[in-house]
Amino acid sequence: MDGPEKETVFETAALAGEILLASGAEIFRVDETMCRIARAYQCGGLEPFVLSNGIFLTSGGAGGEHYRAKVRHIPLGGSRLDRIDAVNQLSREIEQGLHTPAQALEELRRIRTSPQKPAWLQVLASGLGSGAFCFLFGGSLADAAAAFLAGLALYSYFLFVVRGRLSKIALNISGGALVTLLSILLVTLGLGARLDMVTVGAIIPLLPGVAFTNAIRDIADEDYISGTVRLLDVILVVVCAAFGVGLVMAGYNACMGV
Repeated sequence: MDGPEKETVFETAALAGEILLASGAEIFRVDETMCRIARAYQCGGLEPFVLSNGIFLTSGGAGGEHYRAKVRHIPLGGSRLDRIDAVNQLSREIEQGLHTPAQALEELRRIRTSPQKPAWLQVLASGLGSGAFCFLFGGSLADAAAAFLAGLALYSYFLFVVRGRLSKIALNISGGALVTLLSILLVTLGLGARLDMVTVGAIIPLLPGVAFTNAIRDIADEDYISGTVRLLDVILVVVCAAFGVGLVMAGYNACMGV
């Protein structure tokens, strides 16, 4: 393999790791995928060092070979399981010899720019998740219907009102407050009987379940730094959402004289 092709392999492995980490993949998966791609193209000497918000990648240097290094800062973000699945599938196809380095790099660039699910589908999924969890936790069908409407409103607020203009702290506090206000309103109007069940169901879309699971997996895999950072991020989200809920509930109880 000549120099330019090795450079392409290096860029391919780096981009695969970047997409996985930005999409919320576990640290071991990011590390393993980059090494797997390098081995498949018989490009040894790849040394990745992965943290929750960055990748440090080196290659070469042995026997006078050209030394390569790359550093990528990747802020903590949401989960994109579709991109993780696409990169995993591509890495398997690379091992089977179905892609040249240039083809694999082009496919990764396509995966990186793949759009999210349509906004209406995200809103609908939020509503369905809220209603389903409300019913699962013991709410009635009326409570589930109220949670469904609150869940729809929550993601509509995120996608059409906020549109990324708030910090994570402000976003989760305001989101928790919004679903609580809506839950109170819906129960007051007679759609739903148990305010606690409606609120619990409606707040489910705010909870970072995938991030929490990955944090525990990273800690279990002895990636203590990355696991701890992700766990702190999860705690921040949960505390902010709970603060928003508590703030509105305190005001409601004060107004009702409870």
